[in-house]
Parts: sequence; C-alpha cells; structure tokens
Amino acid sequence: MSDLPRKAVTRTAKLAALPLGFAGRATWGLGKRIGGKSAELVAREVQQRTADQLFKTLGELKGGAMKLGQALSVFESALPEEIAGPYRAALTKLQEAAPPLPARTVHSVLQERIGEDWREYFLEFEDTPAAAASIGQVHRAVWHDGREVAVKVQYPGAGEALLSDLAQLSRFARLLGPLVPGMDIKPLIKELRDRVSEELDYELEAQAQREHAAEFADDPDVVIPQVVHQADQVLVTEWIDGIPLSEVIVEGTAEQRDRAGQLLARFLFSGPARTGLLHADPHPGNFRLLPPVQDAEHPEEEGGAVGSWRLGVLDFGTVDRLPGGLPRTVGNSLRMALEGDAAGVYGLLREENFVKESIDLDPDEVLDYLLPIIEPTQVEEFTFTRGWIRDQAARIADPRSPAHQLGRQLNLPPSYVLIHRVTLSTIGVLCQLGATVRMRDELEEWLPGFLADAADATAAAETGEAADPAEAGETPEEAGEPEGETVQA
Repeated sequence: MSDLPRKAVTRTAKLAALPLGFAGRATWGLGKRIGGKSAELVAREVQQRTADQLFKTLGELKGGAMKLGQALSVFESALPEEIAGPYRAALTKLQEAAPPLPARTVHSVLQERIGEDWREYFLEFEDTPAAAASIGQVHRAVWHDGREVAVKVQYPGAGEALLSDLAQLSRFARLLGPLVPGMDIKPLIKELRDRVSEELDYELEAQAQREHAAEFADDPDVVIPQVVHQADQVLVTEWIDGIPLSEVIVEGTAEQRDRAGQLLARFLFSGPARTGLLHADPHPGNFRLLPPVQDAEHPEEEGGAVGSWRLGVLDFGTVDRLPGGLPRTVGNSLRMALEGDAAGVYGLLREENFVKESIDLDPDEVLDYLLPIIEPTQVEEFTFTRGWIRDQAARIADPRSPAHQLGRQLNLPPSYVLIHRVTLSTIGVLCQLGATVRMRDELEEWLPGFLADAADATAAAETGEAADPAEAGETPEEAGEPEGETVQA
C-alpha cells in the first residue's frame, strides 16, 4: 500500500476542507475586529493562517494539489504587498520541498521497476530525499561507475492522485482566484490536467532531457544533466550542484540575480530555437546557479567572475513541442508593436485568432493594451520588479479599467496556451529575482520574426511559399481544436 494519500475520499475531504477553513478564518477575523484589534492586524493574521493551511495541505497531498501550488508560486510577485508578505514564505517552501515518502516505499518502487538487484546499480544511495515535488522525489546517489546521480522516484498512485486533486480543485477554483489577481485559475488547472499523462511518462521526460543535454553539451551558459538510466517510474540523471534559484531570490547578490535572470531569459527563448522543445515548468525549484568550472591553469580565479556563472536546468517532465521554435507571429507582432504599427499588430492577431471574427476592436486601443506589457523589450536593459508586475496585474484585473474590458475580448488560441503560461511564469520569476536583463539581446538572437528578415520575405515572394513554415500547417480550427479561451492575466 502506498504512503501517498491517494484514496479519493481522503484527498477530497482534505481539499474540500480548504474553502471551509477560509470561511472560518474570515468569521474569526470579524470577531477579532469587534473585539478591538485593528483591521490591518487581523487581516495579516488571517492571511498568515490561510497561507499556512493552504500550502501545508497542498504540500502534504503532493499530486495535483502541490502541482497547482508550484504553478501559483511563480506569480507571488504579482500580489499586492499587504497580501504577498504573509504568503511568500509558504509559497517558497513549495518550490524546494515537501513531506517525503518513507524509505521502505522508495525501496519497493526501485525493486519493482529496476529489479531485485537494484542496489548493485549504486555504490551509494541516500534514503533521505534531497528534494520532493508534486509527483516524485529525488534521492542523491553514486552510480556504479562512480558518477554522482539524482534518482527521481515517482510516487505510487501519482497519476490517480493528480487527476483526483485537479478535478476537485477546479470545483472551487473561484475561491483561489484572489491568490493571483487578474488570473483565471480554472484554465490553469485544465492545462495542468491536460499534461498529466506526459508528466507521468518518464520515458518521454528522459527523451526531452537527452535532446536538451545533447544540444547544450558545450554551452558556456546553460548546463543540462545527462540521463544515466531510465525505467518505468524511475529516472536517473547526473547530479549537479549549485545554488537553488529560490535561495538566489531570497539572499543572492545583485550580480547573481542579474546573471540568473539573464540566463533564464536566454534559456526561455533559445531552448525552442535550438531543440524544438519548450521547457514548460519554470518554477525556481527547477533551476540552479552554478559557479564557473575551475580552470586548472588559473587556480587563482577559482569561483570566477559572477558573469561566468551558469544556469543548471532540471525537470523536463512537461515540455511543449515546437518544431519550428517559438511561433514567428510572436516575434512579428512584438516588432510591429515596438514600431507603433497598430494596424499591422491587429491584423496579425486576427489572423491567429487572438481576436475572433465576431469581435471588432480598435487597433490603437489594442496597441495601448500591449505596450505596458512589452515594456521590457522597448529598452536595452530592463529591471524586473515586484512593483512593475503588480502594476500590470492591477491594470488588467481592475474591472473599471479599459485594459480589463479589452482583455476580456481577446482570445487565446489552444496552440499558444502553454507558451503564454511559460512566458508569464518566467516573467514572474524574473520579478522575484529583481533582475536587470537585456531582454532585447535574447529576442534578437532567438525569436523568429523579431528582427525584420527581408531575405526571407523576398525568398517567399519568389517561390510563392510562406516565410514561416508554421503558416503552411493547419490552423487550430482546421485541426479540429477548440477556438481558445479568453485572455485574462
């Protein structure tokens, strides 16, 4: 019997208790105010108690509950400070740890999936997990050839728990809405459910990691650990040391924050261009800041300049397959927006079904809606801050604002849903870092269409072919996909 709480009745009861707890604390807070405590002090106490219960429950249940908690954690910087403060510590806990499974359960999985002689594969194996996440936990070990490795073991019953949790959470998604103002939680939960089968398949994860590791093998900035061994529910990869990004966020120097932010942006845009895959789980627990490799010829430079630190990337369980890299439409529309070409941007958005045929919008108003969001691309370098992303969230979340009204009329095509979430999540992490990033450098290097390509346009005109390979394929409508969902966030 698994130690993962997976009986539907048990998990449902724990999750169902959350909204009841929220309501109970609100009543408790009212009583305290009547009793004479200030509203501000009581509100903070209520928020802290809510955070403690919410994320304690999500962490204990692991599965889809914790997966949602991790997805929400990257948006913490969008919360108003009076709310973000009490939640920040609880959110950070979810990014790096969760209550571990007992050693006996881990051993039984390894015995079942690798074989009775599983210990012969290892010179050493640490029973205490180094990290625990939503569907599995990681143990540090030494492979039989002497390499330090990370052994990722999937929780028994993880698939059942994921689907059960996400179904239950979707029922009271509206109550979770205040956690991230301006963001509709329900589509996020739906998208997480759609990815369950892929994330549970360690063979798919191993393949995605191998492709990234091969492409970035000699990269001076990004480190992807090699896959050592893979079996059903078990994945063994090379171990990499480094500073977890969650620690850089809390106590890193300004130089470390900027370097981590620059490399995170570089990986976001270069990954799809180089591998045809988008790493789709960009929460801080999946990244490490690695010191430079020591140069034996210059031992006095041990530790190196901060600028030569590298980004270690973990967990390829969720990826988006983009054979042509990020869609050229993204780069084209960004470029046109920066040029002030409202009509051009609007035309592209209509072509890609971001604006449905039944909707008629003012192109200039659409451009006004977009410009504050793309501010980081308007300058040579931009400092991402919690204040900036809070302003964006407040502008879009306020029902009285023109941005809110316009945003409700935009549509997000299915093929862009994961790209949209990954981009927002990465921006959330950059704001947590407070990093100063040369975003334009990365876009010019890696994003198709961001720089006008006259040669491609000329070649397309001469051959009669579309400049963008993706334009020759099926549209989401032709492929029978749903039209999309409202853009709000």
